[in-house]
Amino acid sequence: MDLKHQCVKLNDGHFIPVLGFGTYAPQEVPKSEAEEATKLAIDAGFRHIDSAYLYENEDKVGQAIRSKIADGIVKREDIFYTSKLWVTFLRPELVRPGLEKSLKKLQLDYVDLYIIHSPMALKPGEELLPKDEHGKLIFDTVDLCATWEALEKCKDAGLAKSIGVSNFNRRQLEMILNKPGLKYKPVCNQVECHPCLNQRKLLDFFKSKDIVLVAYSALGSARDKRWFLNFS
Repeated sequence: MDLKHQCVKLNDGHFIPVLGFGTYAPQEVPKSEAEEATKLAIDAGFRHIDSAYLYENEDKVGQAIRSKIADGIVKREDIFYTSKLWVTFLRPELVRPGLEKSLKKLQLDYVDLYIIHSPMALKPGEELLPKDEHGKLIFDTVDLCATWEALEKCKDAGLAKSIGVSNFNRRQLEMILNKPGLKYKPVCNQVECHPCLNQRKLLDFFKSKDIVLVAYSALGSARDKRWFLNFS
């Protein structure tokens, strides 16, 4: 890949490679496979690596990145690493601790892009998907503008080079953009986008606001059964 000519400029001046390697895998796939897959991706020329606290594999992904740095294949600045703030960390006082948990697993000093994984908040705690005695998800009430302010502080602290969102609709994104005292606009919104869900209206809106659409499941998706059971 000719990486220098395959990047998009973000609204904060940083550049994001147009092709990323996603590390999500179904539960039945051993977490250890994320390390070998990430190494192979870097050897193949990928420089944008995407993971998340939710995926429970950031220790393996970080090990792969650090291994390739140690081997002299890449430098840290060559890698664009994306992580995501899970929805049990959306209270503003939990945002930086959430990022620091990912950094500790990765054993990296910063991430290149940190995004809110979803605008839907769940009860804080150790459980990724907290449920009540009836098996229903336990939601939390959070001001997303306050969450965003906490992300801005993470950027100022140098823990994240760029900040953005994921799975936000236009109304939710406008709430951030219209926030009084906004310091940094989201650089991107990562959403499902493929030929069967082309997101044309969202894309046009993003272009008008100088926000990049980052597509996941770009070839279509086979949804994890947990999402149907828990989010319906």
